[in-house]
Amino acid sequence: MPSKKQISKRQAVKADVNAKNIQIAAVAVFVLILAIVAWVGFSQRNQTPAALENPQDQPTQQASAPQEQPKTTTSSKQYSAPPEMSIDLAKRYLATFKLAKGGEFVIELYPDKAPITVNSFVFLAREGYYNGTTFHRVLPDFMAQGGDPTGTGSGGPGYAFVNEDSDLTFDKAGVLAMANAGRDTNGSQFFITFSPQEYLNGGYTIFGQVIEGLDVVLGIRLRDPQQFPDYEGDVLESITITEE
Repeated sequence: MPSKKQISKRQAVKADVNAKNIQIAAVAVFVLILAIVAWVGFSQRNQTPAALENPQDQPTQQASAPQEQPKTTTSSKQYSAPPEMSIDLAKRYLATFKLAKGGEFVIELYPDKAPITVNSFVFLAREGYYNGTTFHRVLPDFMAQGGDPTGTGSGGPGYAFVNEDSDLTFDKAGVLAMANAGRDTNGSQFFITFSPQEYLNGGYTIFGQVIEGLDVVLGIRLRDPQQFPDYEGDVLESITITEE
């Protein structure tokens, strides 16, 4: 029969083993927690934030491009067909955009490169079609899109016309082009680039370039109609066409 001294030693050894087991378990739990925290952090760092640009009538910075939404009936002036050719291809056309908040910029149009597009744009501008419309989709380092009286991306003049291909490219800021819902669906909506966007080449008709007031263009208020639909974009007070 074990003596009291032997029993005491066995109990001490057992207690020591239990303590070590507890310590090992604690360390294991701590390591597991660290591993979970590290994994969560890594996963979050590798998640792609929702792109501010989600174009549909919208260019996608490689994911959204200026496209018009399917047309809907609007209260704005409508036309049954594109206007007859009325511009003089031998003349120079300038469009002065005046913002309601103050500031203006000038775009030189390219009738020799895109006569149908320039003719339609000049017609609508002179009709006052663009007065009071907003830049309804404006994405950082990408572009400002306007020309829709409904401010939704689904408005248009009631007619559509074909794309006009040329050697012009989206190689700089201030390029003016038509937004569309697919090839040959141009209407009234247009966009102006904030930076080179050459992946858009071949998909959109370029018909002008900002020659004065690029800083005003770059200062147009940012707005994504899909993510932040509760406020309006900057209002375009008027577009004045000068023929030289």
